[in-house]
Amino acid sequence: MARTGVAVLLVLGLVGCSGGDGQPGGPPSTPAAVSFPDPGTGALDPAKAKVLQDVLAKVVSMPDIESGARGVTAAVVTDQWSWSGAAGLDARGTKLVPTSSMAVASITKTFVASEVMLLAKAKKVDLDAPLSTYVKHKLTANNATVRQHLSMTSGVPNYLPEDYGRMDKAIAAVPSKHWTPEQALSYDTAPVGPPNSPYNYSNPSYVLLGMLIEKVTGQSLAAVLRRDLAIPAGLQHAAFQDAEKPQAPVVADANPACGAPDGYLPCRAIASLSAANAGLAADAPTVARWGYELYGGRVLPADLVADMTSGDGEYGLGTMLFSQQFGADPAYGHRGDLPDHSSLLLVIPAKKLAIAILLADGNKHVDTTMTGLLTAVGPLLS
Repeated sequence: MARTGVAVLLVLGLVGCSGGDGQPGGPPSTPAAVSFPDPGTGALDPAKAKVLQDVLAKVVSMPDIESGARGVTAAVVTDQWSWSGAAGLDARGTKLVPTSSMAVASITKTFVASEVMLLAKAKKVDLDAPLSTYVKHKLTANNATVRQHLSMTSGVPNYLPEDYGRMDKAIAAVPSKHWTPEQALSYDTAPVGPPNSPYNYSNPSYVLLGMLIEKVTGQSLAAVLRRDLAIPAGLQHAAFQDAEKPQAPVVADANPACGAPDGYLPCRAIASLSAANAGLAADAPTVARWGYELYGGRVLPADLVADMTSGDGEYGLGTMLFSQQFGADPAYGHRGDLPDHSSLLLVIPAKKLAIAILLADGNKHVDTTMTGLLTAVGPLLS
């Protein structure tokens, strides 16, 4: 699918994909109930599995509409059973399978936020201390706290369109380049507001939080996230780019800024400059398992999960709060969006249910697919 020179602008501008008007609102969120048992390993009988597979078939049957896509994978994890499926093709015409790795973009933020919470629990980070205590940078000079960066109320806004334009040119010139966090942030020219500003989706805040993790631990971001989160959660198919490469089979995309595939998603330049805010590559079963483990209180203590999922707006700490968007029960997770990939992780604690949907297509209404899958899953829950 042809894309213009705004490809990278979309990569970094939409990875958050807040899904609202950017303003807090709605009823207060109830903290997640963190008492999930082991995830179910039983398989659905074929007739029930077909009901879920039919939802995916419908998505790819009309790929050109906003709620359609050329390819989709999905996974469901409950305390009784698990399921995964796939339909359609990637951008280069390869058939998808449930274990196809895709770039899941801003779902990465749930990992970074979780690690910061663990560091706070270990008394290595004070959530209510200025981030400048740990990371000296022009974007931390306003002394916004670590917690404010996690909740995107730090006053540090997203990159400006002209910032993205300059990044776009630099990436297209050398798609295989490894970018450091400092190099990514050097393109940011947006004016910084005061601490405790209104919610404003911010990728730079999460770049800074990734720097915080590396500074405090003395290790690479990927090594820390794998040790503290991916391994304890039993994740088999996650790659923290660009320190790690996605595991085969890898979904190809057609991002014109990236050129020929280089083993990263979508290419090393984009994967590395957005490592802490959008660098994760994974398959749908891995993403769903992560949601079940995280919001089910199985990798973080209950008080940390409650902190991450509390709030009276649309964002907690590294967590989107889906107040009544997917039914009456509180739901948590994150969206992600890239020019050739759209993703959504949703966890409903009251139902001990985690669902991940990955579309091999960009700028799509993944919420519509999630609603359809939830409708099909409902009767299958005991």
